[in-house]
Amino acid sequence: MKKFKIILLAALLGAGYSCSKSSGSTPPPGPPGPPPPPQDTVYDETGCLFTSYNNLVMAGYQGWFAAEGDASERGWYHYRNGSCGGFMPGCASVDFWPDMTEYTKKYPSPFTLPNGANAPLYSPYDEESVDLHFKWMKDYGIDGVFMQRFVVEVKNENAKGKRHFNKVLENALKAAKKYSRAICVMYDLSGCTSADVAYVEKDWAELQQLFSLFDNKTHPTYLRHKKKPLVVIWGVGFNDNRKYTIADADALVGKLKGSNNRVSVMLGVPYYWRSLRNDTENSQALHTLIKKTDIIMPWAVGRYSSANYNTVAGGELAADIQWSKTNKVDYVPLVFPGFSWGNLKNNAADYNSIPRLKGEFLWKQVAGAKMSGATSLYVAMFDEIDEGTSIFKCARQSEVPLNGAKQFVGIEDDLQTDHYLWLTGQAGKWFHGEGGFSAALPVR
Repeated sequence: MKKFKIILLAALLGAGYSCSKSSGSTPPPGPPGPPPPPQDTVYDETGCLFTSYNNLVMAGYQGWFAAEGDASERGWYHYRNGSCGGFMPGCASVDFWPDMTEYTKKYPSPFTLPNGANAPLYSPYDEESVDLHFKWMKDYGIDGVFMQRFVVEVKNENAKGKRHFNKVLENALKAAKKYSRAICVMYDLSGCTSADVAYVEKDWAELQQLFSLFDNKTHPTYLRHKKKPLVVIWGVGFNDNRKYTIADADALVGKLKGSNNRVSVMLGVPYYWRSLRNDTENSQALHTLIKKTDIIMPWAVGRYSSANYNTVAGGELAADIQWSKTNKVDYVPLVFPGFSWGNLKNNAADYNSIPRLKGEFLWKQVAGAKMSGATSLYVAMFDEIDEGTSIFKCARQSEVPLNGAKQFVGIEDDLQTDHYLWLTGQAGKWFHGEGGFSAALPVR
């Protein structure tokens, strides 16, 4: 596929940078053919590569795991389960287990494989492990990731949590540049108070200074939308008794944008945001806030399974997209491969509670989104093995470690461990404009 060179110049705009095409001449293209997908674009070092979320397929990246013995000093963070005593056979918070074949830095765990060997784990605190993840994104054609930043963990200036997420972000920014993957910061408000929400403004300013976040030569693949740096605020409008309000989020969005609208904002909202029912606070203030933002992303995880997808999404998706078009807000639907949190919840009934069906469930959502008029996707998640939504390489069912009286859930045995990376890459091709795709599950 012929590559085209796009030269982009950055102009300072408030606290961020805007990307626009150079007024200089562009080298003539090669032989006629379809435009290259975003990941094959060649860019000048002074420009930025991703000027819009449109036509991209990106995943969420938790990055919250730590391993006993790594430099984070957090022990088996997010692998362990405090409600049952830690991290040992019969007690864990993860349902899936990473396929550790390609990792160069591994940590022995308290678990053993069926063959009696130790079952090691990785830590995203290590640069080489994050590098591997971004290499997979490149290899399989996934455009990039949204780096989750949990406000309740980073608000303490001296906490290990802040140090952890800064290091993981540092690793990811370096890998994103190396492999030409889009990257964007996503603030997760779960567990926040009103004061915590207000703190995001300070943290956002610190990230820009600490990492030179919008220096296009240093970080040419930081995601822009409408030619402005994109930041995501997730968790607004849910009716689950959160300790912050829609008004708190509205104030934050106003401060981040400023008087000159210096950034684009994506808002993560409940699935039934449009009708203000079910998981959503019944307040028109949510719609008022959405209209002030640039992209809306409803949270679909757990809202349906393969069996009732058509009934649930059929009544929401097209109408959501139409509402967004009418109100001039871009819309990004979420898709996920399945769901399982039996170990996290200490409940056997929650193992594989939304089956993956060898990718049929994921592809049903991809096709539903595409055929309803969506132009981009958010995939939940790249590395979320706690809730079993991970798309990265995981051990197959016959290869997972022993877990005492409990179990781990694996990729289906007749699939390769990279099946969900591959399938997400196929979705990327479809959203990049390649033909040959339909509601039928692609055959590998």
